[in-house]
Amino acid sequence: MSDYAHPDMLVETNWVARHLHDESVRLLEVDVDTSAYDHGHIPGACGVNWTSQLSDGIRRDIPTKSQFERLCRERGIGNDTTVVFYGDNHNWFAAYALWLFRHFGHPESQLKLMNGGRAKWIAEGRDMVRDMPAPPHADYTAGDPDPTVRAFREDVFRYLDTDAVNLIDVRSVAEYNGDVIAPPGMNESAQRGGHIPGAINVPWSDTLNEDGTFKTYAELKALFEARGVDPGSKTITYCRIGERSSHTWFVLKYLLGTDDVANYDGSWTEWGNMIGAPIARS
Repeated sequence: MSDYAHPDMLVETNWVARHLHDESVRLLEVDVDTSAYDHGHIPGACGVNWTSQLSDGIRRDIPTKSQFERLCRERGIGNDTTVVFYGDNHNWFAAYALWLFRHFGHPESQLKLMNGGRAKWIAEGRDMVRDMPAPPHADYTAGDPDPTVRAFREDVFRYLDTDAVNLIDVRSVAEYNGDVIAPPGMNESAQRGGHIPGAINVPWSDTLNEDGTFKTYAELKALFEARGVDPGSKTITYCRIGERSSHTWFVLKYLLGTDDVANYDGSWTEWGNMIGAPIARS
């Protein structure tokens, strides 16, 4: 992992095992399958439900600053806590949660993603428990939203028909082409299939090995270069609802060291439903 631009942002399962009783570290499990945590989790890990706790219940948006602060306080996370994220589906929503913490100003030095996620921990035969931890409440004050990590539809419109930005669609080839609108079993949808004009398709899964761990720096660099991604240009990632694009945002920002990269979390469920938004199909 030493070749990565920011290797400290990624930890292995053995690192997590050594820090299970470290009071300065808090583990957060965030799964696509919101029932997975209840069936077993890493000892001491707190569960986070992406459908109710990583989004606002009234607006279609991320949590408000006060909602985010409450989430942290209830899980014993202070401003000086190191937070380690992991989950199912190769860390889709674990990466999304890490992106959200960065959005609210939690220090990069205290944010880490567990390489390989929940599946790797289980495959190695490590302990899983069902008891729910009860960490003491902590004081937490979120920072102002970081405008550099999040993109909005206005940002995408600004760069349409220009070469000034790498617009990366991380969905599957079938979604990108417009053959399907959403992966099987996923409820969030759009009126139209296709992709944003000018977007480059680099499926998120292409960044991983078969065991769900990240490919090497050299392999990742070659992958994005082969798809025509200019490492010196502003980059915006998107998917369907922002979780897979958070995964690729993490790869670009912390493993490859891309300076100017933002996640368009409105993604296809916004763009594909928006009146007046152009689309392309392959």
